[in-house]
Amino acid sequence: MLPRKRGVDAGEVQDLHNKAPRPAAPAPAQDDPMAARAPEIDEDLHSRQLAVYGRETMKRLFGSNVLVSGLQGLGAEIAKNLVLAGVKSVTLHDDGKVDLWDLSSNFFLSEKDVGQNRAQACVPKLQELNNAVIISTITGDLTKEQLSNFQAVVFTDISIEKAVEFDDYCHSHQPPIAFIKSEVRGLFGSVFCDFGPEFTVLDVDGEEPHTGIVASISNDNPALVSCVDDERLEFQDGDLVIFSEVHGMTELNDGKPRKIKSARPYSFTLEEDTTSYGTYIRGGIVTQVKPPKVLKFKTLKEAIKEPGEFLMSDFSKFDRPPLLHLAFQALDKFRTELLRFPIAGSADDAQKLIDFAISINESLGESKVEETDKKLLQHFASGSRAVLNPMAAMFGGIVGQEVVKACSGKFHPLYQFFYFDSVESLPVEPLEASDLKPENSRYDAQISVFGAKLQKKLEQSKIFMVGSGALGCEFLKNLALMGISCSENGKLTVTDDDVIEKSNLSRQFLFRDWNIGQPKSTVAATAAMAINPKLHVEALQNRASPETENVFNDAFWESLDAVVNALDNVTARMYIDSRCVYFQKPLLESGTLGAKCNTQMVIPHLTENYGASRDPPEKQAPMCTVHSFPHNIDHCLTWARSEFEGLLEKTPTEVNAFLSNPSGYATAARTAGDAQARDQLERVIECLDRDKCETFQDCITWARLKFEDYFANRVKQLTFTFPEDAMTSSGAPFWSAPKRFPRPLEFSSADPSHLNFLLAASILRAETFGIPIPDWAKNPKKLAEAVDKVIVPDFQPKQGVKIETDEKATSLSSASVDDDDDDNDVDIPLVSIYFR
Repeated sequence: MLPRKRGVDAGEVQDLHNKAPRPAAPAPAQDDPMAARAPEIDEDLHSRQLAVYGRETMKRLFGSNVLVSGLQGLGAEIAKNLVLAGVKSVTLHDDGKVDLWDLSSNFFLSEKDVGQNRAQACVPKLQELNNAVIISTITGDLTKEQLSNFQAVVFTDISIEKAVEFDDYCHSHQPPIAFIKSEVRGLFGSVFCDFGPEFTVLDVDGEEPHTGIVASISNDNPALVSCVDDERLEFQDGDLVIFSEVHGMTELNDGKPRKIKSARPYSFTLEEDTTSYGTYIRGGIVTQVKPPKVLKFKTLKEAIKEPGEFLMSDFSKFDRPPLLHLAFQALDKFRTELLRFPIAGSADDAQKLIDFAISINESLGESKVEETDKKLLQHFASGSRAVLNPMAAMFGGIVGQEVVKACSGKFHPLYQFFYFDSVESLPVEPLEASDLKPENSRYDAQISVFGAKLQKKLEQSKIFMVGSGALGCEFLKNLALMGISCSENGKLTVTDDDVIEKSNLSRQFLFRDWNIGQPKSTVAATAAMAINPKLHVEALQNRASPETENVFNDAFWESLDAVVNALDNVTARMYIDSRCVYFQKPLLESGTLGAKCNTQMVIPHLTENYGASRDPPEKQAPMCTVHSFPHNIDHCLTWARSEFEGLLEKTPTEVNAFLSNPSGYATAARTAGDAQARDQLERVIECLDRDKCETFQDCITWARLKFEDYFANRVKQLTFTFPEDAMTSSGAPFWSAPKRFPRPLEFSSADPSHLNFLLAASILRAETFGIPIPDWAKNPKKLAEAVDKVIVPDFQPKQGVKIETDEKATSLSSASVDDDDDDNDVDIPLVSIYFR
């Protein structure tokens, strides 16, 4: 692990940087010296990130040094996200002092920090988020030579002239330094990215390569490939694919990427002449190949004049980005000449900015904007000094993700300009200049955009927030900074029945390691009050559900102004949505999944509610497919979950029920007389007699025999019953798509995956029986020695075993058991097929 530091000065961190080898542009981990030097990944802390980014990406990220210049609200959000992500170091640069306007968007600051350097004031609370990240500050002028210490640099408050100078240096540096310039000005925001002359994107979308199971391949030019209709293909025209396991037309198994066209839900054509190839017999897997993509970025100097295509976020504002491109240039010219921002509500200042915009536009010649929206530019000028928290939070997430892309080469970067506005958030009625005047409060930035009247409404609002996890922490921070529920008449109620775990700390930033085990809602509410002491918040640990309607009763719902969901399951969302519909309350709904997210604003009588549209139900795989013929990872997961619940939840419950009343349990089982009751009784007998465990070595023996049963014996029995050349009653090959002929695994204590299965199974079995787990259990060498002592009987295939192949069968017990012969009680879960 990296050394634990509370903060070091810029000189120390530069010495550290100078001693570290410089990485090339993102490349595979084996060629990346930073990746080689990266510390071990704390999987308990970063488990969610590992699932999204992957281990190699995380290692590259852990070896990256990043500069964040400008520590107003936007810079604070970016720094927070990078520290949580776990980069090697973050250097904060800001030569400004904290003022009251900063308190509306920078959650690291408080009134006692006013007058201090912004960067230095942020360090203590920022360091608390992740002690493994080295955090340092630069409080004076920044030179371009200092940028060579970083893999990525981010500027949030810099003139275009200075930005061009720094970007030219980063662009021509070897290796190139990723340069990002971002601004939040009132309800408007921008991002510009330049990752160098040639930047390699190793994985454009972060998704697993799409696959399909081949059903047939024609001997044609071009060849038609049909796949099983079990799942729709996700291929697109122009994709590259490779083939494997094809029988007959073996020429396709050479691993050569082939381009496809005419992609349809269950078929595509191959740009290849297969007329001379062998005739397709059966089998085959087609897998998407994701080649690296090289992007050639323009410098900021070039891109300002020729921005190319803008990244669109709202197609109803198709003409907006070119105008905002002008507006930000006009604001830069205004600040350069007048050395200040436009005054909120000042018609003269707004007109000056409009004049600058028109002048810049006229100089563009044929590429000029045809029509300049003066009203939009007036809104832009009026709120340009304000860094609003919601805008900073949004752009902080975007820019933080762009830094991750720059340092890792994973996901397609923003190329190159992105503009966004939310002018629809302004009050419908025109604002008077007097309503926009600052009041010498922490909300002055918001008042300069929305007015004092709306600010007072926010402070008096009564909000119900359900959930205080990753989204909930962000929402609580935002609400506190905005002053929502921060007056005597306002109230924020937050409820969550969960407690804090270590894995939460990498994204739920209101929690610290000393909070592990404590209620989420209580800790989050306390942290939010530290951000804004005037916040009136009540933290509850009740699950919002029909069972708690005595707590969240009619009077409670009637008192609310709005509801905010921060939930992680559809059932709870549907319940809250139904209550909001009944009581006619606005609902802010959102959710995240890895690097993806969604939001939905529900307004009574104006928009549809959350429950008005639903995803189609997921297709359930037939039981025989899950247990005997799996062909995708979902089948394997479904089988594994079923086995886990059966062995470690249902069986112990049945055993305890038997032990509490043996005669009554046996009588009930005999009375029931069905296959399920008999199966449960068999499990009880096994647990108390044949498979009873009294020592940890017994648990190891049980786990080793389970491995043999799951991944060898059942496969052997299946292939004995249905050999590779087996035919169906209609004369077709039995092992045709989507079925895949399986191969049994041969256990090896030298195989880490085999040993990990044994370790997990042994520990779970020991926990079930209350057997102490010895210290040596997690020592691979000693565990292997204990496993090798287990005597595994040779497999003897059984004659006449009935294996269910009817896809309409829904019950395993009734489908896989031969009622006439107890010896034939066999089902065949083949989780190993998919992984081979």
